[in-house]
Amino acid sequence: MAIESRPIWHGGELQMQRGLGVADKMADVGRRVIRDHMPDQHRAFFAQLPFVVLAAVDGHGDAWATLLAQTPGFMQSPTSKELRINSLLDPDDPATAGMVEGASVGLLGMDPATRRRNRMNGIISDCTAGGFSINVVQSFGNCPQYIQARDFQFGRDPLSLPEASPLLMDKLSDHARALIQDADTLFVASYVDAPDGQREVDVSHRGGRAGFVRIEEDGSLTVPDFAGNLFFATLGNFLLNPKAGLVFVDFETGDLLQLSGRAQVIVESPEIAAFQGAERLWTFAPDHIVFRPGALALRWRFQENGWSPNSLMTGSWEQTAERLKAAALKETWRKFKVTRINDESAVIRSFHFEPIDGAGLIPHLAGQHLPIRVRPAKCEKPVIRTYTLSCGPADGMYRISVKREGLVSSHLHDTLHVGDVIEARAPAGQFTIDAFERRPAVLLAAGVGVTPMLAMLRHVVYEGLRTRRVRPTWFFLSARSIVERAFAKEIESVVASANGVVRFIRLLSNTEGARECKDYDEVGRIDVHLLCRTLPFNDYDFYMCGPPGFMQSIYDDLRALNVADERIHAESFGPASLKRHSDVVADVVPARVPSETATPVMFVKSGKEARWNPDSGTLLELAEARGLSPDFDCPRVCAQTTRLDRAMPVSKSASVSQSLY
Repeated sequence: MAIESRPIWHGGELQMQRGLGVADKMADVGRRVIRDHMPDQHRAFFAQLPFVVLAAVDGHGDAWATLLAQTPGFMQSPTSKELRINSLLDPDDPATAGMVEGASVGLLGMDPATRRRNRMNGIISDCTAGGFSINVVQSFGNCPQYIQARDFQFGRDPLSLPEASPLLMDKLSDHARALIQDADTLFVASYVDAPDGQREVDVSHRGGRAGFVRIEEDGSLTVPDFAGNLFFATLGNFLLNPKAGLVFVDFETGDLLQLSGRAQVIVESPEIAAFQGAERLWTFAPDHIVFRPGALALRWRFQENGWSPNSLMTGSWEQTAERLKAAALKETWRKFKVTRINDESAVIRSFHFEPIDGAGLIPHLAGQHLPIRVRPAKCEKPVIRTYTLSCGPADGMYRISVKREGLVSSHLHDTLHVGDVIEARAPAGQFTIDAFERRPAVLLAAGVGVTPMLAMLRHVVYEGLRTRRVRPTWFFLSARSIVERAFAKEIESVVASANGVVRFIRLLSNTEGARECKDYDEVGRIDVHLLCRTLPFNDYDFYMCGPPGFMQSIYDDLRALNVADERIHAESFGPASLKRHSDVVADVVPARVPSETATPVMFVKSGKEARWNPDSGTLLELAEARGLSPDFDCPRVCAQTTRLDRAMPVSKSASVSQSLY
């Protein structure tokens, strides 16, 4: 039975949930999962644990987090409303002062070996020399994210108290700093005083890569907050009451570092976007610091492959600093080294790049392209081209996958080797996907058009696994033959990791040397008839990339089926642009046709003039011919330039846009 006598969420929790637009959803979730009693599974779970994490508030209103450890069975649940803890309280533990008759406490039961955890908040009663009981106020389960897998053993008699005395500190010692800097786990206590007079105390777990907590120069801490269950019990408490308590555990020695102080939630900062996986930050300024050597009788051993997959999907402060440094260079050409080259098919080759200037990668959006600058042997000056990144934003690299079909692509195929250096600018482009949209996505790729689709797929699955909800996706990949098809194995691997939420349909025009069902699913090309008989009835977002004829045909057929124009997202090759049909009847604007006469052009910033002719290529190529290196934002081979060096026509007889379209 869920709690009905008082609101499920308090004001701070609601503020966090409303900020993300999930308040209505969480109102329903709260009614279903937050109980005023412990289910039998939780009662049995606590009884088998060798330790428990507790949060308490002392007489000064300071929050403390601590751990109690005893032989499994020291916790028992006589009824679903009560948990008995038979354990001595250490008088040197600063949390002990808050664990008295009638006090509100928070409790977290966690088994690192299985990554299972459950929470319970309640009120202390029946205090004796041998322990105390907690009467349940709230009980709920927690997800296993960010818990590193460890096995335990006792290093001393759990009934004995530690021999070493605690150390009280005004500031973090070198040893305490080292413990925090190496930590992959912390526990955090928080509380609020409800309007009805009852205190709500909570304790929670935080985890990440080792070093996920940063120590600032003034001794305060900064912690990234990753995707969770959207309860926001901890951060919601911080919004109403900044009092907080942290405890760090040395799992090898049993040492505890306990801190009590003030926390603050940070929802806007460049570091949030730069720290991979972070959705916000919070800071903690310690007012009191207690180091208790050997406080726990338990010792833990890190399991082989014990890292939480979710922890490994997060970044580091070092990476964050590199990304921020790189962001400051987004308007400049940077040098990148070729670190790896792979043949993806008979005609497509991938090139992996990493920067050599000491700055990191600027995170890109899935589907964006990378502007590069190279100098082919036949060219007197560097040439700029853009190629779609075929990697996901979280892959920690830049990878372009290039089909041999022109001067620059042939140069890349024939002359670029591992260790060579090219120049590149920040990724750009508007052809991107929202991994968190709930509407299913359909990815349609023909030939080398697979590159942005692969990046999108990697992003959708990665973010889905990180946040525990993969966007339903259908991936259709068409190629002329099996030797010309790229990335099929990589796509299959990504699809397999999505646990059935993503479907992959492979098409070949020529099936010679290919096995049905093993190497392909359909013969022919992607068309609307295939989509109609394959896709279940639903409302979809369509993303497509391929040759112009393929793009226009699919678009026209989808529109004929009344698929909204805004549901069809496309990137096209070369100078061809998709001819769209708007859903809204607006004032008719006369269509502009390409100019058939020479047009004077002035590049305003540089003061240079030139004359564009219908057969002289794009404005970008004209600018380069005048010795300029203009900024641009074209989707593939610089055929549709939208930002040049402030290029403007001298004459009114023809405009720049007319010459482009």
